[in-house]
Amino acid sequence: MALYHFSAKVIQRSQGRSAVAAAAYRAAEELHDKLLDQDHDYTAKQHVVHSEIMLPNGALERWLDRETLWNEVEAAERRKDAVLARDIEISLPRELGQAEAVALVQDFVREQFVARGMVADLNVHWTKARDGGEQPHAHVMLTMRGVEGDGFGLKQRGWNDKALLRTWRERWAEVANARLHELGHDARIDHRSYADQGIDLEPQHKIGPAGARREERQHPEPQAAQEPPAQNAERRVEHRAIARRNGERITADPAVALDALTRQHSTFSKQDLARFVDRHSDGAEQFAQVMARVEAAPELVRLGVDGRGRERFSTRGMLEAEQRMEQAGTALAGHGGHGVLRAAALLAARAAERGGLALGNEQAAALLHVTGGSDLALVVGFAGTGKSAMLGVARQAWEAEGYRVRGATLSGIAAEGLEAGSGIASRTLASLEFGWREGRDELTSRDVLVVDEAGMIGSRQMERVLSAASAAGAKVVLVGDPEQLQAIEAGAAFRALSERHGAARGGGDYGGAPAARGVAAGCHARAGDGADGGGAGAVCRSGDGAGGRHARCGEDGAGGGVGRSAPRKSTGEPGDPGLHAGRRAGP
Repeated sequence: MALYHFSAKVIQRSQGRSAVAAAAYRAAEELHDKLLDQDHDYTAKQHVVHSEIMLPNGALERWLDRETLWNEVEAAERRKDAVLARDIEISLPRELGQAEAVALVQDFVREQFVARGMVADLNVHWTKARDGGEQPHAHVMLTMRGVEGDGFGLKQRGWNDKALLRTWRERWAEVANARLHELGHDARIDHRSYADQGIDLEPQHKIGPAGARREERQHPEPQAAQEPPAQNAERRVEHRAIARRNGERITADPAVALDALTRQHSTFSKQDLARFVDRHSDGAEQFAQVMARVEAAPELVRLGVDGRGRERFSTRGMLEAEQRMEQAGTALAGHGGHGVLRAAALLAARAAERGGLALGNEQAAALLHVTGGSDLALVVGFAGTGKSAMLGVARQAWEAEGYRVRGATLSGIAAEGLEAGSGIASRTLASLEFGWREGRDELTSRDVLVVDEAGMIGSRQMERVLSAASAAGAKVVLVGDPEQLQAIEAGAAFRALSERHGAARGGGDYGGAPAARGVAAGCHARAGDGADGGGAGAVCRSGDGAGGRHARCGEDGAGGGVGRSAPRKSTGEPGDPGLHAGRRAGP
């Protein structure tokens, strides 16, 4: 099970620390510290699998030499309490191979740090965890001053903004989850606190991979390369105390652990459970006690054995949430009331064209789909294919009919993108749900809620959104990217809904969409060949049932079509990360 850890600290001279020593330790190199006239030799250190300096535009080539870089950083600071560098530590998903993990963190560092003008010293360590599994993690040392002329310029105070740190933490989860999905892994990480996730456990101090290793070593790394020893010791003691209290909490209520586990996976193995309990207990005796209590919990549901011979589990709560989601989706799909006349939708498209925005065949077909009569509409498409432009035209059509159009996404970054691209006022789903709980900004029968990046939404949250919309008589439009599925929380909710109710992609429909109904198998390749005569491109599905799996089309339709389903790692077995309501192999 992938773990989330992203810590950001500073290396400060007043703590007796040296940027040169810290860089030498993280890279397992010998570097000479000119300020101290001292050699820092860590060449005996093992487990460094990748090391590189990443330079922003305008940076000096000589900084590719680690010793030169950090000695110049030291020389640029005169104060005895100077902050020398920022120190980022990131846990890498253990599901990835070394080359995959390195490529992932390189992309993140390049996007979030180097692009802002920081020089980044990246080192990837591949160590062993207490449970015997791999514990890959990355250290990133960042410069604090901008590049100017033949050296460093002023300190960049904006890089210290707490909002920027929140952006980094959130973005790491997004990037890592997208890559995990792309490579066929169903594990996910979550940057949110336990409180924000609704998990009744006490957050542990972020001692991270390095801190856990220091606790086990007889001789920790020298003070010049690490934070003060007293602070380390206090943090480790408190970390164990919190683990013990969490273990007591789980023993009293095993559902706490099961709820937390199913927020990352709709199903989990006994190994996943053991790793979770190990993190939230102190010592072998408490570990055994907590495991016994959780395994005997009535909430636990045994699903059967997966393709690798491992027993899979879920919870009654997860099964019930998935069933409620299906019921709410079916209720919305069977209800109309927010449809826009075809002529009105095309009029909005022509108005957009006069303004310089011409919709292609795919976008026009998707426009007719989302503005149709059903109160549940789904659109599947890859990023950069004009979804925002289409949604902007749909917004105009809905608003012309007197509807209020609202946007929601999982992340703040995505909300900003949806609003900028379509003109739909948008916010995060967490913010929206918080307002609903407070009795504010509730949905009404005059609302159209557009949810972007719907493939990233878990079953529980999807159920809450659809149920709220159904109760209010609102319309929901779910827009998803096939490369972005189930990033936070568990369950392939968007995939299941698209298979049951159909989803337009470009110029066509998926699965059970109107143009596909009555087609047992095969592809229709004419744009405009649909049940309403208006706007389906290539349509493909396998099986007649509402929940049938998609087959790949052998051709693309005239409008680009929907000849393939979202990529998935599905075996059809109980361990399949998709919806599993009703599939049980034991009490």
